[in-house]
Amino acid sequence: MSGPDGTAKQKRVWDEAAPRYDQQIAFLERNWFTGAREWITARAHGRVLEVAVGTGRNLPFYGDGVTLTGIELSTGMLAIARTRAAGLGLKADLREGDAEHLPFDDASFDTVLCALSLCTIPDPVAAIGEMKRVLVPGGTLLLVDHVASSWAPVRAAQWLIERFTIRAAGEHFTRRQLPLVTAAGFAIEETERLRAGTVERIRARKPPHAR
Repeated sequence: MSGPDGTAKQKRVWDEAAPRYDQQIAFLERNWFTGAREWITARAHGRVLEVAVGTGRNLPFYGDGVTLTGIELSTGMLAIARTRAAGLGLKADLREGDAEHLPFDDASFDTVLCALSLCTIPDPVAAIGEMKRVLVPGGTLLLVDHVASSWAPVRAAQWLIERFTIRAAGEHFTRRQLPLVTAAGFAIEETERLRAGTVERIRARKPPHAR
């Protein structure tokens, strides 16, 4: 479900999940998304926008020299992220907002990244379009997410799991972001698929003369 109804549903889902999210995702990060947060934050530079910052689990991994802005749909998740940033002594502009309608001017950021979230954003095409819009020409897009497996038996299992997860939480397992990034006009600079192709990391660049 996309549009306002889909966005409102996602906000409710993640507000309800916020108190348990860190505990639930920690196991997956150790055993499925191993190193994903380190990979994506190591490639961020300059003025950085993190889309769907969640509870701020990327925050400890950012290097010096970045100016960080984060946006998050869920009020509950955002409150945890702000607490985490304060505990780290990290200056970050963390605000509530929608990935499909980013509240920033064109060409505002050198890097835009999104980790483990395009799988649940109702309209990923719109979200990627917004990420491109707010990037400076030549800016860097960084994505990591679970995607449709490159192995057919696993992909079939993912399709079955989706029959429940899409209805319950809007979470997709057979999406793949790379074709959407290419279709949006980005130049792909680095890709990697892991765990039977179920995890994909992408580094792409907005063309220097793109608007």
